[in-house]
Amino acid sequence: MIRVSSAVQRHAQKLIVLFSLLFGASLLMSDNGFATDIKNTNASSPVNSESTKPTKAGEVKNVVRFAKTGSFDNDTVVRLARQLAKKPYVALKDPLPESLANISYDEYRDIRFKPDSAVWKADGLPYQMQLFHRGFFFQDLIEIALVEGNQATHLSYDPNMFTAGEVLQQNLPTEDIGYSGLRVHYPLNSPSYFDELFVFQGASYFRALGKGNAYGLSARGLAIKTADPAGEEFPIFRAFWVEKPNYDTNLIVVHALLDSPSVSGAYRFSIRPGENTRMDVEAVLFPRVELSKVGLAPATSMFMHSPNGREKTDDFRPSVHDSDGLLMINGRGERLWRPLANPSTLQVSAFMDNSPQGFGLMQRERDYANYQDLEAHYEKRPSLWVEPVGNWGPGAVVLTEIPTQSEIHDNIVAFWKPAQPLAAGSEYRFSYHLNWGAQPEANPQAITVSRTASGRADIAKPTPKRLFVIDYQVQGAKPAQMPEPKVRSNAGVISNVVLRDNPANNGYRLSFEFDPGEVTLAELRAELSLQEARPVETWLYRWTL
Repeated sequence: MIRVSSAVQRHAQKLIVLFSLLFGASLLMSDNGFATDIKNTNASSPVNSESTKPTKAGEVKNVVRFAKTGSFDNDTVVRLARQLAKKPYVALKDPLPESLANISYDEYRDIRFKPDSAVWKADGLPYQMQLFHRGFFFQDLIEIALVEGNQATHLSYDPNMFTAGEVLQQNLPTEDIGYSGLRVHYPLNSPSYFDELFVFQGASYFRALGKGNAYGLSARGLAIKTADPAGEEFPIFRAFWVEKPNYDTNLIVVHALLDSPSVSGAYRFSIRPGENTRMDVEAVLFPRVELSKVGLAPATSMFMHSPNGREKTDDFRPSVHDSDGLLMINGRGERLWRPLANPSTLQVSAFMDNSPQGFGLMQRERDYANYQDLEAHYEKRPSLWVEPVGNWGPGAVVLTEIPTQSEIHDNIVAFWKPAQPLAAGSEYRFSYHLNWGAQPEANPQAITVSRTASGRADIAKPTPKRLFVIDYQVQGAKPAQMPEPKVRSNAGVISNVVLRDNPANNGYRLSFEFDPGEVTLAELRAELSLQEARPVETWLYRWTL
């Protein structure tokens, strides 16, 4: 059996906002552990994605440019990307029947892939691939080829693979209009069901699941000019080559060709499903122009509200978010936890580092009672942990937080920004692991932040003071002595710092008050010092008015 989720529905809604990031206040993590403010800049419109040329019936004549039938090896896509970068960028406007280009969201949802038509279903393999139709927001033609041995075979459009008719009152085209993306199924949770494992659709976006997860945050191939006043550029995966998996291996490999006005690239994804699904990513980039505002291993998520900052929220659900924090392990081995926020103004933060060990957007709250959403099940959303391979050198983990009033809007972006620009005409290779799951980064001895909450410091009368409460979870045996707390701020006044045992979670509770005074923005930092050598997370937070 095939279990099909509502991934396409939610993903389509979110693309409206994914392509419209704006610019906000930007801060850099300085050597003293705080951030320095960078002047705000007014935003302009983002770079628009390519438009598809609507055509009348019978006029569709698309050309196979990349994923052609022929020989294939591990350098095929690299060679294509290298050749592509030597030429001026061309915006491809592959024809699409006018009747499909203008369909509604509900009409697009009505076009469903037939599970019995899944690639490799007849072969009895542990993987089955389904395809996405073009239409609605997904109008770009994405070429797909199947690879077996050293031979690639182009996969032409076949209308017989799809059903429609309940809402969409038209016949599907018979011309080869191509596809808009792909998804792969695997018996992830039960031997008798082929669950969705990962999806590639829309620009360079993709998502994956670990065991027991439901779709949440997304990753991208590359981020360019995110939160830039000149507008963001969205590279696109133009073609995919999917290797036929073996019967006895827990591995499937996907190759992808990336293209944009500024860069071309070749990607190889080696994907292993499991409790935490792992993607080993090898990327080769060929900049057409100097890339000074590039983001590697970008992730996009949603945070609307939680117990930390509900004063402007009128919602029966205690928390609404796909991710609740940014975890970083820097080059010195320091663990940093930055709770996410839904700010009143746009914010961009940069955490300076050298050769990071890992970073990612995490969903730590796993209790349904803290969400109370019978449909969304935010407690099942995966975390995404990025592990760079090799020395990535100096740069920064960049976090963008965008105000939102709706959960359909992805408003959180995180990626690694190299300190030095990527030079035009050069070749760059980056490798990293993407780990998707409920707890993809785990340290059995770490003391981690499990919850952040805040509210008015004096419940009896109005006050500008804020009370912060931070719960720490102790993994393994509790230390023999109580840690020593240290709370600092680069503005305002910290007072009433108290650390006590928390028997409810075998950990600690740190509380303190913060008086902002006249400032509208402050960086807060809380640390626990132990006499024994043990990893303890440093809590970071930006307070804004």
